[in-house]
Amino acid sequence: MENSTSPDYPVLAGQTARYLYLELRDFKAGRRSDPRMSPMAANLSPEDMHDLADYFAAQQPVPVVFKADPIKVDAGRKKAAEVLCTMCHLGGFIGQNEMPRVAGQHYQYIVKQLEDFRARRRTNDAGSMTSVTTGLSDADIENLANYIVNLQ
Repeated sequence: MENSTSPDYPVLAGQTARYLYLELRDFKAGRRSDPRMSPMAANLSPEDMHDLADYFAAQQPVPVVFKADPIKVDAGRKKAAEVLCTMCHLGGFIGQNEMPRVAGQHYQYIVKQLEDFRARRRTNDAGSMTSVTTGLSDADIENLANYIVNLQ
């Protein structure tokens, strides 16, 4: 589902092709694990992974509906600037190359990914996100998610 309506799944539409390919490769190799995705990626060839990545990257993302708290959005904007999120994810969190587009992802998905990096349940990023998230509080994560979900 390129424009996931479930907050458990990411919005793949408009994601960078390079990021999608690398994530599929990591699921296949076991560097990233998910009970739903790992088995799906297990039998993909490199060509399949490139084709899927190109397909999803070419799709238009549909805005996610989430009523963010304006105070948390402002706090999230400030935290994003403090920890220099846009150095990798670019302005508007649109992503580039192997850095994912996180703008417009589902709130719950953003929270889960930030928590997984912080807890080191997700480590397939060469340590970049682990180092950024180590100092984040639960409130910081909630604020960042409120901010990022509204970037379309």
